[in-house]
Amino acid sequence: MSSSITLNSSISQNLYSLQSTTKLMDETSYRLSTGKKVNSALDDPTAYFTASEHTQRASDLQVRKDEMSEAVQTIEAANNGIESIQDLIASAKSLAQSALSSDSATDRADYMSQFNALLEQIDDMAADSGYKGVNLLDASSTLDVSFDETGDSKISLTGTDCDSAGLALVDATAWGTVDAAGNTAINASIALLDTAKSTLRTNAKSLSNQLNTITTRQDFTTKMINTLTEGSANLVNADTNEEGANLITLQTQQSLATNSLSIAAESASAVLSLFS
Repeated sequence: MSSSITLNSSISQNLYSLQSTTKLMDETSYRLSTGKKVNSALDDPTAYFTASEHTQRASDLQVRKDEMSEAVQTIEAANNGIESIQDLIASAKSLAQSALSSDSATDRADYMSQFNALLEQIDDMAADSGYKGVNLLDASSTLDVSFDETGDSKISLTGTDCDSAGLALVDATAWGTVDAAGNTAINASIALLDTAKSTLRTNAKSLSNQLNTITTRQDFTTKMINTLTEGSANLVNADTNEEGANLITLQTQQSLATNSLSIAAESASAVLSLFS
């Protein structure tokens, strides 16, 4: 046989107040421990899922930002190659000018041999200017850089041949004769070097423009990630100062409710003593 205990209204009210205060204290303590006012969809479905969407998008953009960083390195590798090739072209031109001023067929032939060796170095330099398998000094290489999380916004980088063939540089011949024919051959080589230098400048300018676009998008993406992260935090993060003040208030209310419950119980006990 079961029995139930009926509490008087004063005790019931104080007990209910104490239970409610204890529940609020537990919730407040949890918010302080996690630093969030919305810890699950049950707390606030709209804020929770919106914050999750912001966080996911920020994460996706971070991946894109990392890809942009790699693209920047690829461009820098190509630009380093161009600068080094320009140095080699300057050395080759210096050899040609020395040959032009020489009146020794032997010296001219030696300069021509060194010139042709430098063209081979230009080929090697162009081939070695890749980064992670992408070489923008090779026309067969391409690189797509996506800027947004869907990949709809992007830039496509296409390589340009910057080896001796791509720069229209050919091995020197007929430098060895100290006559008009020899001078003409040397001047022809110098003209090709000047054209190649101009081509490299054009390629470097194109790379610079592409680099500027990517770095601009990098900065924008960083700002967008910060905006999304801050927006997510505003939706779910707790104000620790406010929650701390709430906890102190609830602790005071708990103490008062406990005292009130004790007084109510003593009053009930006093009534019972009248019948003993």
